[in-house]
Amino acid sequence: MPEHCHRVILKLSGELFGENGNNHIDFDKYDLVARKLITIQTESSAQIAIVVGGGNIFRGREANSKVDHTEADSMGMMATVINGIGLREALLRNGATDTRLMTALNLPEVAEPYIKHKGLHHLENGRMVIIAGGLGRPNFSTDSAVAQYADELRCRLVLKASTVDGVYDQDPRKYPQAVKYKELSFQTALDKKLAVMDLTAFTMCLRSQIPIFVFNIKDLHRIPQVINGDYSFGTIIK
Repeated sequence: MPEHCHRVILKLSGELFGENGNNHIDFDKYDLVARKLITIQTESSAQIAIVVGGGNIFRGREANSKVDHTEADSMGMMATVINGIGLREALLRNGATDTRLMTALNLPEVAEPYIKHKGLHHLENGRMVIIAGGLGRPNFSTDSAVAQYADELRCRLVLKASTVDGVYDQDPRKYPQAVKYKELSFQTALDKKLAVMDLTAFTMCLRSQIPIFVFNIKDLHRIPQVINGDYSFGTIIK
């Protein structure tokens, strides 16, 4: 794996934009994340694509069993678009005036349609690119969207922000004796059935041979260190 990763893709969970589980949308959180992303881009000169989740608003997989699961997934995809609009607005307001929001869903009034070559063009011209709407199809998570877009946009690294500081042999929130892995191979993670991403997404990253760095969302500001080859505060899978 190269020491310097010039183009990266970042997965931001929807929970990051909510307020302590009370409010679905916290505009101060959009601002906070936007300012950090602008600093990251300035400090590292990286080309950054961002895939946003929608869990602070609605999770399709947690819908009532009476609801058709494909319709629930469509609602979840729309929730990611709301977060995409909120983050784009915050980025523009904080100075990232050449930011683009792209969606896998056809919503031309609020965002550009996602087209691979257009996304590549934006990144090559230094624009931050937010991608919402998942893959535009039910039954696929935003993890799968990150893996697919990482491949299409020729990203050198997938950055997966988590609620813990890496990958452990068991859930560290339940088991204090859990051991953290500093580095893993794709095959070891599969063999040990470690919860890095959902299986479809993980297999896609394995196929495209794009490394995954798992870290705590609280360390978002440290992404320039990752781009410069420092993986000490998370787990690198390659």
